[in-house]
Amino acid sequence: MHALAEKLRLKTDPTIFFISAAFTLFFVLALVIFPDPIEEAFAAGRAWIVTNLGWFFILGVNVWLGFLIWVAASRHGHIRLGRKGSRPEYSNLSWFTMLFAGGIGTVLMFWGVAEPISHFATPPLPGVEPYSQDAAQDAISIAIYHLGLHTWAIFTLPGLAFAYFINRYELPVRVSSVFYPLLREGIHGPIGKAIDITAILGTLFGVAVSLGLGSSQIAAGLNALYGTGDGATVQVLILAVLTAVAVTSIVVGLDKGVKLLSNLNIGMAVALMFFVLAFGSTLFLLRGIVETAGLYLSNLPRLAFWNDMLADTNPDNGDWGWQGGWTVFYWAWTVTWSPFIGLFVARISRGRTIREFVFGVLMAPSLFTLIWFAIFGWQAMEFDGIGAAARASLGDQAGQISAAVADSVPLAMFAFLEHFPLTAFIQGFAVVIVAIFFATSSDSASLVVDMLCTGSPTPGPVHQRVFWGVAEGLVAAMLIILAGEAGLSALQQVITVVGLPIFILVSMMIPSLVRGLAQEDIDHITIGTRPALEDFHRDKAETPAE
Repeated sequence: MHALAEKLRLKTDPTIFFISAAFTLFFVLALVIFPDPIEEAFAAGRAWIVTNLGWFFILGVNVWLGFLIWVAASRHGHIRLGRKGSRPEYSNLSWFTMLFAGGIGTVLMFWGVAEPISHFATPPLPGVEPYSQDAAQDAISIAIYHLGLHTWAIFTLPGLAFAYFINRYELPVRVSSVFYPLLREGIHGPIGKAIDITAILGTLFGVAVSLGLGSSQIAAGLNALYGTGDGATVQVLILAVLTAVAVTSIVVGLDKGVKLLSNLNIGMAVALMFFVLAFGSTLFLLRGIVETAGLYLSNLPRLAFWNDMLADTNPDNGDWGWQGGWTVFYWAWTVTWSPFIGLFVARISRGRTIREFVFGVLMAPSLFTLIWFAIFGWQAMEFDGIGAAARASLGDQAGQISAAVADSVPLAMFAFLEHFPLTAFIQGFAVVIVAIFFATSSDSASLVVDMLCTGSPTPGPVHQRVFWGVAEGLVAAMLIILAGEAGLSALQQVITVVGLPIFILVSMMIPSLVRGLAQEDIDHITIGTRPALEDFHRDKAETPAE
């Protein structure tokens, strides 16, 4: 493998690179040759996981969120994620835009209208009438629960672990480095390499699902504007074009490519949000933002521990109730992103304190998500008609958006924008936003996967980075073809199966972090000298006083 790596002029760990690449190419070929058996295998795997381990996903994310709040509020919160004297490389604004655009920008564009309307039309909680005021309030609360604090906890936990062990100890830029207190030098052996390969494959699949959703939304938007069609062929063509854009950004690099795209993208998304606020029911939405914060906070404890335990179980498919297709899917999907987002955020967060890191990554994007859903969700439900009286007064216009979402989830945002002036322009603007979010996610993921292979924050050779960008596009294209008419449900099957091992891996980062922080020479007031790596080879009680 080393000889082949030298021949191909690669700067990487040959074992990690070639095994990860081989698994990726094998999966792509298998999808081409055996699409039906693979689809059946993923369907069976998802049914088993959702039925038997759905509770594990829901409980686990709550534990992660609680741990993060504890560690940030504790005396360890003053620890700086870097060498002594290090300071943040990026301004707070650039830091926020980069982590957000690389995180769930595409998801908010896809689900900003679709999720609240879905829960509004089909309430998941028992005893709630569709299209009622109660349904509207629950819909907003559930949507923000899915994409607020809990989603960002899934990104923040691995991000903190990477930032602590990689930035503070300057260990290799790999997922295995997080487990140094548990594995010690074993991070460089077979177990460490297996962890890194698992993380790479999980990242590729997680990003590929997002690219599949993004291409389907772009196809729906172009079809609404120009009648281009929105089938698999169109989606794959869109995927090919935007993968080329992402690869161009990969070649340019992090500071120029990703930073530029991130700042541009978040600016355009904010502009779209203010357009909806200005030309929609402005006063209603301003009141809605304030009320939504209260709804989210008051409903969060119930939703966070809701397991849908009283749902009727279908013995034919192992269905786990409503949450199997929503909450469990979200957590499984999001956790496949966590190595990618975690390493990416750790890379751009060098020099920040643990407290600043945790509360910044948790709170700022969650607040933006709340405002986004309050504006897009409430406005969409008002257009659709909230309550019997409102729907009666709307006449034939009532239910138009919910009907569009029921017919095609990717079409939701564009059906919503038809109610605004400058319809064609603003729909085209939304397509561009999704496209740039798409490219930002792809190039960020490719750079991170490359780091996982090289073990260094310094980018590898151009052709090595381009390989991972193209690989993401290929996996996404094959998933689109595999999904076929099943669409989102097929993507849910794939990502739920892939998400389980990544979820277990991230859960194990908590004991590793606890052991690492326990070695810090720290009191309640000052931060002492960070421990040496050798200190992890003995108990703290045996460590000589400095």
